[in-house]
Parts: sequence; C-alpha cells; structure tokens
Amino acid sequence: MAQKAKAESKFPMHLKLRDGRQATIRIMEPSDKDAILKFAAKLPGDDLLFLRTDITDKGVVNDWIDNIKKGNTTTLLAEVDGDLAAYASVHVEPARWTRRIGELRVNASSKYRGLGLGRRLTAEIFEVARGLGLKKITAQMTPDQTAARTAFEHLGFQVEAVLTDWVEDRKGHPRDLLIMTHDVTGFSDRIVA
Repeated sequence: MAQKAKAESKFPMHLKLRDGRQATIRIMEPSDKDAILKFAAKLPGDDLLFLRTDITDKGVVNDWIDNIKKGNTTTLLAEVDGDLAAYASVHVEPARWTRRIGELRVNASSKYRGLGLGRRLTAEIFEVARGLGLKKITAQMTPDQTAARTAFEHLGFQVEAVLTDWVEDRKGHPRDLLIMTHDVTGFSDRIVA
C-alpha cells in the first residue's frame, strides 16, 4: 500500500502537449462520473464498438467507480482546458491466482490524439502498476484496431494470444480478441520523442 501511495503522490501533474497546450493528469475520483459519461458521449461510434465495457452506460460507470473504491481499479484522467481528454486505467481482479496481473485500458478523445498524451498516460499508469506490485500488464483489443496495436507494440507489448470469435461488438458481430502483454519490471517507453 505504501508503494501505491508513493506512486500516486505525484498527481496531479502537468505536462506540455506537442501542440503547446498544457494537460493535467490526476487520479479519478468517484465524483468524476459525469465527466466520464460526457467524455464517452463524444466518442466516435467506431471507438465505442471496441470498448471492453460500455462507458456510455451509467451502470457501467457506477461499476467502474465501485472498482475504484474497492481498490481493484486505478484510473488516471488527463484534462486539457477543463475538458476530459483521455484516461488510462489499470484493473486487477481480486482472484488470488491473477493478483499480480493488471489489465490496461487507455482511451483518448479523437481531438487529443497524436499529441503524446496516450503514450504519457500509459507510462504513468505503468508506474502506478509498479506501485501496486503488479508483474505483468495485459491489453486486449480486436486485431482490426491496428493503431492501438501499433501503439502498444511501440511500448514493448507483445502478442500473447489471438482468440477466434471470442468477443462481440456493440452491433452483435463476433470478433477475434488480441491479447498483448508486457512485463512491468521491464517497461521502457521505447518511442523516441
């Protein structure tokens, strides 16, 4: 717990985006529910197709907040000019046999992509994962999410498995599930600035 507090003590933090604007990264609180719902409502339909959970649903966001309260999820929010621009979460399951594994979820508003924000959030959530004592991080996506896959590969993630017709998108179509992993202790941001 002391490691988690140490990792979280650096938030809020400020960073300069590639376009010169300032972003603030902070820890998500239960009071951020409306901001998350507003963020989700602005996401393009294609982005919503591939979300692991439907964050446009108030009940799903309530579950997310419950997981934060229980300590199963830590989420970092990035704000630009008072607007929620992106988030990165690490989620752990309480099951004993997977307690050293965390699942990473990252999403940025389309108007804030290409500014280095997602990469920076990913690096920061890795620091939080280290503080939680996690040893491995997973990321899940469909194989047709090529931009996400490329971004994770640049960060050192490797394909662990492809599961055929494993998930269903919001339109009810079956999709393959791509699982990528990265050892937390070996993480280094390999993207050259």
